[in-house]
Amino acid sequence: MSPFAESFDLEAAFGDVSEYWSPKVVAQVNDQYVKVAKVRGQLVWHDHAHEDELFFVVRGHLKIEYEGGHVVDLPAGSMHVVPRGTLHNPVADDECWIVLIEPVQTKHTGDVESPLTRTIEQQLRR
Repeated sequence: MSPFAESFDLEAAFGDVSEYWSPKVVAQVNDQYVKVAKVRGQLVWHDHAHEDELFFVVRGHLKIEYEGGHVVDLPAGSMHVVPRGTLHNPVADDECWIVLIEPVQTKHTGDVESPLTRTIEQQLRR
């Protein structure tokens, strides 16, 4: 039996997020975590060597910066998959609400440590 509720209110899940760039796991689908996060400013340049990462923008606007100057603009309602092994940096000029879907072993900022890095244990805390 999963430790997560069978269903949840997405809006209420964001109400439990108090820090920017601090994702909270709200569900698990097979070997994927579903996480909610509020973001503002930039995270850190990083990659996930073995995992793809799906971003779904619920509110606000997110940019995903890539090496070489390529930027993907994501308004509310947009989804984007960052391919495994791809250096990227998420940026939000104003508060943005996102849902992340990624394998359970995915490290928040890959192998890069920053003051914003959160462990899986921190992301699982309620």
